Amino acid sequence: MVGIAASIALTAIPALTSTPAKIAVEVWKDPNCGCCGDWIKHMEDNGFAVTAHDSGNTAMRAKLGLPARLGSCHTALVGSYLLEGHVPASDVHKLLKQKPKALGLTVPGMPVGSPGMDGPDYGGRKDPYEVLLVTRNLMNSDVSTSVFTSYR
Repeated sequence: MVGIAASIALTAIPALTSTPAKIAVEVWKDPNCGCCGDWIKHMEDNGFAVTAHDSGNTAMRAKLGLPARLGSCHTALVGSYLLEGHVPASDVHKLLKQKPKALGLTVPGMPVGSPGMDGPDYGGRKDPYEVLLVTRNLMNSDVSTSVFTSYR
């Protein structure tokens, strides 16, 4: 009997330890924004543990050094990277794997069809958009962007 119990316990251990740890993401958003909540759910469904602050994101975006022209409705931090707007979880995983020297990723505005902007209210519409990699310019006086992923 003890041998069977031990055997069952040993086969259960790999299942418990093989689940990857969730990656922490901290988000600043407007408390009344539905699309921000939908983006958070998208992130949670894709391996992220999200902590949300319902205090708006303008001050945090400025503190992190992202110009308003690249802004959206929520700002997040994952590791040492900034995420602005409706960045797909797959791009966040790609960013964390590649580890570029960058400020982070942004999807300026609120493109329909991006994660969080893709619910039934939009009737299946998917507008093209780009996820931009944001890097600091020399002397940290401004930022530059390049296309990280294009969704067409």
